[in-house]
Amino acid sequence: MKEDYYDILGISKGASDAEIKKAYRKMALKYHPDKNPDNTEAEEKFKKAAEAYEVLSNADKKARYDQFGHQAFNGGGGGGFGGGGMNMDDIFSQFGDIFGGGFGGRGGFSGFGGGGRQRVVKGSNLRIRVTLTLEEVANGIEKKIKVKRKIQAPGTTYKTCSTCNGSGQVTRVTNTILGRMQTAAACPTCGGAGQSIDKKPSDADAQGLKVSEETVTVKIPAGVVDGMQLKVTGKGNDAPGNGIAGDLLVAIQEEDHPTLKREGDNLHYDMYVSLPDAVLGNSKEIDTVTGKVRIKIEAGVQSGKILRLRGKGIPSINGYGKGDLLVHVNVWTPKTLNKKQKDFFESMKEDEHFEPKPESSDKSFFEKVKDMFS
Repeated sequence: MKEDYYDILGISKGASDAEIKKAYRKMALKYHPDKNPDNTEAEEKFKKAAEAYEVLSNADKKARYDQFGHQAFNGGGGGGFGGGGMNMDDIFSQFGDIFGGGFGGRGGFSGFGGGGRQRVVKGSNLRIRVTLTLEEVANGIEKKIKVKRKIQAPGTTYKTCSTCNGSGQVTRVTNTILGRMQTAAACPTCGGAGQSIDKKPSDADAQGLKVSEETVTVKIPAGVVDGMQLKVTGKGNDAPGNGIAGDLLVAIQEEDHPTLKREGDNLHYDMYVSLPDAVLGNSKEIDTVTGKVRIKIEAGVQSGKILRLRGKGIPSINGYGKGDLLVHVNVWTPKTLNKKQKDFFESMKEDEHFEPKPESSDKSFFEKVKDMFS
């Protein structure tokens, strides 16, 4: 079984955001690869700490983890590292700032590993919005989207930065009352990339990049919700030199359905039946996210009755089955009648069969709502 994220960082479940960040920084500094060269055990602990922090520092992911544990991310909605597919570049590019100003973007220590690691620059992220129908949400879909992103222009070459000699960092020594203090900062010439432009084509910008349109396939799992953000790794803007590309962030927008209303993983449908159908019974065809189905209307059905179609709702994004389709029966009372129809209902006023006689099984509206959510 995977270790508990709180145990990995050595904190309690009620730890604050500041305590989570402090605990991660402490572990990351202790097991940093520059401080523990060729130590696979330290590197594994470093990665585990980053995975734990990636989830616990995100309010949405933390809430899901607190409720479902590691199972919360087994259905495709996990953390950005996918629970084990992380690499060092991902960790340093995403959490490099956690080490403070004395470290490069890859968290390199100036006093370890022969001058520290070269800082890895990450390209900027791109953001797009994708609108989905309720049917697409329910079934999942692949969308092909045209994206304009910056790529490294063909023919661009780079050379080692002469200022930092490729390390991406410069060392500064200052005199203080405590003595001489040495700190590392990103190289001002190359911006920390360790490389500068050697040659570039005329259509490239100052960083050797150019805009290109690309068709990106986005796999959208079933059960996504409005406002959710998916990440396509490496499909943002390229970084100059040997940097890593940014990510494409896909925001989900859900279209309103003409007849179905979503509530979590459940769906609601208002079914209107005529007085004759309510009295005599009938069948009626209604919409679902997988097509139309025919529902039997029992003779004597009461307005307000809720019919539950199990498994006809939306799949859980975390892989815990499907919601239900709740059909709300509404008996339609005609607003205008001709003389013959009026005479009929006048004659029925004193008929005992038309007298309201609710039984114990005929629950009130509030009882039905209570049952629905129990």
